[in-house]
Amino acid sequence: MKKNSLMNLFRRWLATYSCMVLCLVLQPAAHAEKADFDKPTNVEANQMFYDEAKQTNTFIGNVVLTRGTLIMHAEKLLVRQDGAGHQFTTLYAAPNGTTTFRQKRDGGKDLWIEGFAADRIEYDTKTEVAKLYKQAKIKMLDNGRPTDEVEGDFISYDSRAEFYSVTNSQTGESKPGSGRIRAVIQPRNDEKNKDGK
Repeated sequence: MKKNSLMNLFRRWLATYSCMVLCLVLQPAAHAEKADFDKPTNVEANQMFYDEAKQTNTFIGNVVLTRGTLIMHAEKLLVRQDGAGHQFTTLYAAPNGTTTFRQKRDGGKDLWIEGFAADRIEYDTKTEVAKLYKQAKIKMLDNGRPTDEVEGDFISYDSRAEFYSVTNSQTGESKPGSGRIRAVIQPRNDEKNKDGK
């Protein structure tokens, strides 16, 4: 494959990949910062492999992806592309570690969204569904203070339907005896937030 073709494919993948964070938003008001779409995407890792026949890019070893305010960390990043150009992305955690993301949200000076998973985070650009596996957690922050949090062994978020589900097992089904899910929803008080009291 020619160098220009490889670079064009890589740039197209990076543009699509940045949409992953948008699918991890729990509520309509929590949109990722729009300015991030105009920023270049940088990926750092210890190694990178590209397999043209399988249409896969693999980054291994202390992977860090940044794009504007978006920062993602993983031990391994795998991106597969189908014939229609849809991409399936998986970020893997290191053993006994987590794969994470953090991004500023629109709507305020210090609003953030963070996500964590002890096994992996998967995102399918065709269905626009993100899945977080094992000890998964997503939280919203306002001036460093958590406003909403949700956690379980599996979190699925459909950005088209603005629907998310949390279960106590990685199969996506609730299983008796497999633990409990947890959600913390802080009270909303606009006057209190305006006064900072």
